[in-house]
Amino acid sequence: MENQSSISEFFLRGISRSPEQQQLFFGIFLCMYLVTLAGNLLIILAIGSDPHLHTPMYFFLANLSFVDMGLISSTVTQVLRNVQTQCHTISYAGCLTQMYFFLMFGDLDSFFLAVMAYDRYVAICRPLHYSRIMSPRVCALLLAWCWVLTHAVALTHTLLMARLSFRAAGEIAHFFCDIVPVLKLSCSDTRINELMVFALGGTVLIILFMCIVISYIHIVSAVLRVRTPGGGSKAFSTCSSHLCVVCMFYGTLFSAYLCPPSVASEEKDVAAAAVYTVVTPMLNPFIYSLRNKDMKGALKRLLSCRRILSSWTQ
Repeated sequence: MENQSSISEFFLRGISRSPEQQQLFFGIFLCMYLVTLAGNLLIILAIGSDPHLHTPMYFFLANLSFVDMGLISSTVTQVLRNVQTQCHTISYAGCLTQMYFFLMFGDLDSFFLAVMAYDRYVAICRPLHYSRIMSPRVCALLLAWCWVLTHAVALTHTLLMARLSFRAAGEIAHFFCDIVPVLKLSCSDTRINELMVFALGGTVLIILFMCIVISYIHIVSAVLRVRTPGGGSKAFSTCSSHLCVVCMFYGTLFSAYLCPPSVASEEKDVAAAAVYTVVTPMLNPFIYSLRNKDMKGALKRLLSCRRILSSWTQ
């Protein structure tokens, strides 16, 4: 009982045990982290500086970019620190803090993707009522509810985790403090935690995913009814970027959390977690900027203004 109650840190197994591979992953993760920060920051600046993009869709896209920066920062910074210092431990308080922010930003990603799908549904299926349904007040309320609900879910899991006892020399089979690998180290009864993971985590993700699916069913149905030549493809083109991000995010998320757990699948779970916590936030700016004419135009204007300002300063 003394060992269980006096635990002060956990050991993070990380991506690889090999020192050579660790240095390789350090370089890869550092590059991906910097690209993610730069890309999402450019998206936020482009949307904020272009009045044409001050619409509900781009408002939530800017918030999604901010959340993506938070999601990758909550996991990758610890990996970079561990490899750089060759100290693969994380304090007990640090582990709970990382878990809280990871759960919060991960759930926010899901909420914003669902809200953006609803925005596209209203824009395509009910265009005459779009300005009334997606008014600035409604957008602010949706944003507030997303933050409140995700804070509540993350705080619930974190507080339930804080009441558990753990083995003194616990090794987390992951590169960050994910909730399931940490639960495996507990010496206490974790049935309440597992129930809440299923009730809160699984239910929320599935409900949000079903909202996205239902929205796109209505969108596809509306697009197929368009009689104007090329009108259907033009209407659906505004959804293509969002649909790519949804498929990539939920595909890896379900692969990591809905597959049967086993010792042999730990490496697969770590790889899937790396995709949706690192790769997806990095690719989101490229997907939205390369497949969206408005975003490409805003980014070009933003970069051209920066060039002009830099030439003036010189």
